[in-house]
Amino acid sequence: MRILVKLLLALGLLMVKQSCAYAYVHIDVDLSSQTMTVRASGETHVWPISSGKPGHPTPRGIFRPRALYVMVHSYKYDNAPMPHSIFFHGQFAIHGTNAVGALGRPASHGCIRLAPENAATLFALVKSQGAQIRIVGSPDSEIARASRRAASLLSYAPMARARTLREWARNPVAR
Repeated sequence: MRILVKLLLALGLLMVKQSCAYAYVHIDVDLSSQTMTVRASGETHVWPISSGKPGHPTPRGIFRPRALYVMVHSYKYDNAPMPHSIFFHGQFAIHGTNAVGALGRPASHGCIRLAPENAATLFALVKSQGAQIRIVGSPDSEIARASRRAASLLSYAPMARARTLREWARNPVAR
């Protein structure tokens, strides 16, 4: 009997140790600042996003990826391409977009859009490690409005231009 108890205890400790060693991607989406912070394997990425525009809210809460697709086309919105889609709640997904000029402000029908190269990076991380997606904030908050006002005041400042989906498809490794 003692041997059986020790064996079960050792097996339980082994299972706990394995679950603790599992790497996990933490995706934090802030709708107020229209940014996504990704933490995985000691790396941190902060990317601009586009979330749901008025009348098409992005769901808030804590989610897990439900399905991953390298390429999906939206039947609902004129067969629009949705590269590197990570579906997390019903028909809502995180995906790449060719509308990179809209990143940093609400512009979608509820999905979370990223630049194509950022979507590809996130997709690879989530596919290999799993993820928790946390969505907070509101694009209609006073913080969000102040942030957009400040951005418009600095619109003359040079910014690195995000590549379009077509440019990324021609050469995904170029920066």
